[in-house]
Amino acid sequence: MKNAILISGFLIFSLCTFSQNEEKNYDEAYKLIAVWLEAQKDFERLPSITAVIVKDQDILWSGAFGKSNIEGGRDAKANTLCSICSISKLFTSVAIMKLYDEGKLRLDDELKDVLPWFKLKQQFSDSGPITIRSLLTHSSGLPRQSDIPYWSAPDFSFPTVEEMKKALMRHETLYPASSNFQYSNLALSLLGEVVAEISGMSYEDYVTEYILNPLKLNDTRPNLPKTLYGNDLAIGYSALNRSLNREEVPLFDAKGITPAAGYSSNVLDLGRFASWQFRLRDSKEKEILKPSTLKNMHNVHWTDPDFKLTWGLGFSVYKGSDGSKWVGHGGSCPGYRSTLQLNLKSKMAYSVMINAGGTSPRKYTSAMYSIMLKTETITKDNPKVNLQDYTGFYDDQPWASESYLGTWNGKLVSLSLSSDNPARAMTFYKHIEGDTFKRIKDNGDLGEISSFERDENGKVIRVKSHQNYSVKMK
Repeated sequence: MKNAILISGFLIFSLCTFSQNEEKNYDEAYKLIAVWLEAQKDFERLPSITAVIVKDQDILWSGAFGKSNIEGGRDAKANTLCSICSISKLFTSVAIMKLYDEGKLRLDDELKDVLPWFKLKQQFSDSGPITIRSLLTHSSGLPRQSDIPYWSAPDFSFPTVEEMKKALMRHETLYPASSNFQYSNLALSLLGEVVAEISGMSYEDYVTEYILNPLKLNDTRPNLPKTLYGNDLAIGYSALNRSLNREEVPLFDAKGITPAAGYSSNVLDLGRFASWQFRLRDSKEKEILKPSTLKNMHNVHWTDPDFKLTWGLGFSVYKGSDGSKWVGHGGSCPGYRSTLQLNLKSKMAYSVMINAGGTSPRKYTSAMYSIMLKTETITKDNPKVNLQDYTGFYDDQPWASESYLGTWNGKLVSLSLSSDNPARAMTFYKHIEGDTFKRIKDNGDLGEISSFERDENGKVIRVKSHQNYSVKMK
């Protein structure tokens, strides 16, 4: 591969959907994930992508592909820092709930009682109060942003806290409180001021001392460190333009919007943050929060009137395809995209960071999860040939780009690398004899033959299927 893949931890673990005593080896799944992510990085012209998979308290796999600094030729690593943007809101939410645990505020406290300077026009006479709970669930009716164009290029002029306070007087509510979901950076920025007001400390000092340091999240900060920019902190790039190029995006300082969008971190630290949540949910002892408090944050506290969106206390909460509960958050800032998703049933977590706009990190975490699930559904074979002879990249032009043939539980697996849904693009083959394999159909029956051909040195050079050839590239 073009870039180093960082693999950490043991690659053998159990998924709770199977017997607790049955261990599965997932190293073939990780190999396929790495191949697919590397290819997607090229197909989508991403500067870099970093990823991690966590099982409870262990970081099982991490990978890094591409460049964190294109002009400087710096390779991305799993510990490369990026802006995590709105994932910052999770740390602000934890800070609020820590104060709640300590009896210093209530979820139904009105914001105006905690922050006397809060002055924003309520345009709905029948509105209920704007409370701490409604801010955490984005149901307060507040606008999405402060009345300052801080997301606008090229300057990204984020307001100070004082500027944000003054801008409130030019604003008004969009909806009556507790009537509609309206995602709001303003709401979480105000919650950061609640933390400062009640604790008597700056927001940044409070979260560092009482959350980040105790959890040993040494690479997570309530800022984007300028001194690390272009080195440990990846340079951010724009979405693709019509010339299929990405431009460098200037580094920004979120200032008063920090509690909503100002943190930096890496996928390894977000993996540790996920592990803390799994650990606390299983504990009876307080660790930053009471176990019951975190579980309450992971519960649904808001359901939109159309029943299509649910939210917890700071967390997105949703049902997965297998019916299990997932929680997490995504982030999108100038030059960066990120996501952290936790499956509470299996205690598995996935995080992806990309130092570019106009892409979907959630697509990658979903794909990683779906490939992992495939391991549970394919029975093991014991072929009489060395499957490594056939593995590699095959040219599918002009019909498609290319495919990768790898091993999977004693079978061959083909994956179309241009697919956005790799689990659906996986095709499995059973060895028959010699260099002949048959496709395994969805119902388990065997389908058409695929025959591999070798050169005079015995090296596999192409595969024939449906009377046509795909040439092995490497």
